[in-house]
Amino acid sequence: MKQVILKAKLKNHDDFEDKLSDINLDFSPVYWQHDRVYVPKNYKPHANFPRLTMRTEMKAVDKPAKYFFILKRHIEDSGVDIVETTEIKNYEEIVNIILQLGFKLAKEVSRRRQTLKMGEGTYIHLDKIETLPGYYAKIESTLDANDSTIEAKQDLAKTFQTLGENNFTENAYFEL
Repeated sequence: MKQVILKAKLKNHDDFEDKLSDINLDFSPVYWQHDRVYVPKNYKPHANFPRLTMRTEMKAVDKPAKYFFILKRHIEDSGVDIVETTEIKNYEEIVNIILQLGFKLAKEVSRRRQTLKMGEGTYIHLDKIETLPGYYAKIESTLDANDSTIEAKQDLAKTFQTLGENNFTENAYFEL
């Protein structure tokens, strides 16, 4: 799946939520995610290298955690992320395979997240990263084959600017 992703460090978390609430858009309840990000041994940021992520997700304390294997590759020239997500049952076995393939653990990222569906294939995530001050908002938009990446990214930036945010970052959370 091809995605365009844009993140912004929020000036004020409550103001951001209030602006969306004013137009009848509300976030999901808070849930928890923990990512272990694996990169190739020769990994360099912004160099089109793949990342493998093992995600643990808990949406409610009375339900079991879910585990996901995520392959992500950012194509610098086009600004597109190629993302494939698979729910898995045996977390430890997949981690062993990742390590045998020559990947190394780069960082662990825990966050509290709320999600808002904006339209078909477009989501806003409101994230509180445990190791970073403040809140981040992340807009992900899935692209069709004929969609312009440049226009999609400009639309995401306009959405943020309409909501009063312009402190953008293209870095992954594990790079911040």
